[in-house]
Amino acid sequence: MSTSARLPYQHVCGPNCRDGQHEAEVQEEFQVARRSFLRDAMVAGGTAVSAGSLSLSMAPSAFAQSARPGNGMASHYYIPAAANTVLWGYFSKSAKPVVEVDSGDFLTIETLTHHANDDAERMVQGDRGAESVFFWDRQRKGVNRRGAGPMDAKVGAGGGEGVHICTGPVRVKGAEPGDILEVRIVDVVPRPSGNPKYKGKSFGSNAAANWGFHYGDTLTEPKKREVVTIYEVDATGERNWARAVYNFRWTPQTDPFGVVHPTIDYPGVPVDPRSITKNEKVLQNIRIPVRPHFGTMGVAPAEAEFVTSIPPNWTGGNIDNWRIGKGATVYYPVAVPGAMFQVGDPHASQGDSELCGTAIECSLTGTFQLILHKKADLPGTPLAELKYPLLETQDEWLLHGFSYANYLAELGPNAQSEIYKKSSVDLALRDAYHKMRHFLMTTQNLGEDEAISLMSIAVDFGITQVVDGNWGVHALVKKSIFPARGG
Repeated sequence: MSTSARLPYQHVCGPNCRDGQHEAEVQEEFQVARRSFLRDAMVAGGTAVSAGSLSLSMAPSAFAQSARPGNGMASHYYIPAAANTVLWGYFSKSAKPVVEVDSGDFLTIETLTHHANDDAERMVQGDRGAESVFFWDRQRKGVNRRGAGPMDAKVGAGGGEGVHICTGPVRVKGAEPGDILEVRIVDVVPRPSGNPKYKGKSFGSNAAANWGFHYGDTLTEPKKREVVTIYEVDATGERNWARAVYNFRWTPQTDPFGVVHPTIDYPGVPVDPRSITKNEKVLQNIRIPVRPHFGTMGVAPAEAEFVTSIPPNWTGGNIDNWRIGKGATVYYPVAVPGAMFQVGDPHASQGDSELCGTAIECSLTGTFQLILHKKADLPGTPLAELKYPLLETQDEWLLHGFSYANYLAELGPNAQSEIYKKSSVDLALRDAYHKMRHFLMTTQNLGEDEAISLMSIAVDFGITQVVDGNWGVHALVKKSIFPARGG
């Protein structure tokens, strides 16, 4: 829906709406989720709706001087997670957008974890948005394509070549290749379980899986095993830590189409609780700090029509940095008209490296502001020449290096499969070095020798992840070491 409508209230029914019941439920849930932001805004459910014009502004970021001017009014959209508002496992430059927005507009976006069917009782049942996405019986799936692979793949449509459920895409008016899209994360809240049995709680799944760095390098038999641990998160926000509920070893699962999955090889396969043995005394009395964030967020690449959501790239994607949460801002180079922003892979918590393959994969709702920086306005600003995802927090700048900065362009026509054979931490570290050198020289006016010295004594390089095909190393520099930027 165009923001030009500027209606104070409009409800657009989604596939699960019945006589306004869904509308009322969404409004109630939305108001609870937004206690800390825009308390009096009017909202509605559906594919995507405008909540009207809001006279709002956010504190400017360090790079706001190149932002596209607006009229001082911003629309606010609410995008629920449903079968018709998500892409499962891929980015696409030509996918139909769920909404088109202006620079400066706000969006509250529901995101679902692709691991919800590891415990459907806790993470799917009673949640009509999740039920529409995860629906799967003998005749059909709620979302058929799951990944960028062929639709006739034996394991399932899309081949599981990409696994993350991403809400969107959102088209940004006026966005063109060469522009920069600034994404401000205003708020992040857990998605409560829809099952009344677990009221006030959220849940997530951690899979120590076959793509994990640890796989096969274990002390006990079987060496190659996959173990899923279910965690509980307080959905009310009163407790800032998660606890383990139980774990189980993956056993071959037969999906509703009759395909057997001996390993975790296709997203959304429902786990039959009768086929597993739950170990309920795990990680007892251990409190895991909750730091909600989005593992996958970015804009569509230009290099291919369907691009797997797993390896990150120069336009963002599956970066898996736990710092991409509330209060953070990420800058993405725009590669296609409209930018085509999408977000998913929500996490309750994750450590640097994401060593076993996943985080606590937990559904979240985020509120974002999208700000477009036009290419013509970038010269002379810190965003000039930005060709990589740049993360800004209150105190730091973080640059993301990958084994291949643009693997789709560098590895040829089979890049989406070849990348898994070629990644290394060495390559990712060198890319992070190159990007930080560029950042220091262009934004702080340092010479190359000055930048290299500063990197060795004041920049922290960390392993972002070693499980996403295109491995990542981030470079972190504190803002406090630089002189105050002039007005």
